Amino acid sequence: EVQLVESGGGSVQAGGSLRLSCAVFGFPYSNNYMMGWFRQAPGKEREGIAVIDSDGSTSYADSVKGRFTISRDNAKDTLDLQMNTLKPEDTAMYYCATKAGLTDTAYRLAYKKYDYWGLGTQVTVSL
Repeated sequence: EVQLVESGGGSVQAGGSLRLSCAVFGFPYSNNYMMGWFRQAPGKEREGIAVIDSDGSTSYADSVKGRFTISRDNAKDTLDLQMNTLKPEDTAMYYCATKAGLTDTAYRLAYKKYDYWGLGTQVTVSL
């Protein structure tokens, strides 16, 4: 059974930093897979913000590019998201997810393409 467990969320002031981590249990893929971070604010659709594939290639949403960094530790089976220069509009529930196969560039951040999800960790950024 595949399980993803997020941690590291919390409350921070604008301009601050947080590091999210996703522990992966029972990872089903040996190669050709993607993993990513997604977020959902109240009343808004879930959106992809950062993904990484089994080749190490990354993609970011424009809203977080230059501020967030996604990384994968294969030895520890974790997926991290370093978030710097946080803004109030970054407030949301953050989820990690994974899927089999490599996705075309246009759809790498599309949350509907992902199969396994964690329960999320809340990030709140205040002024």
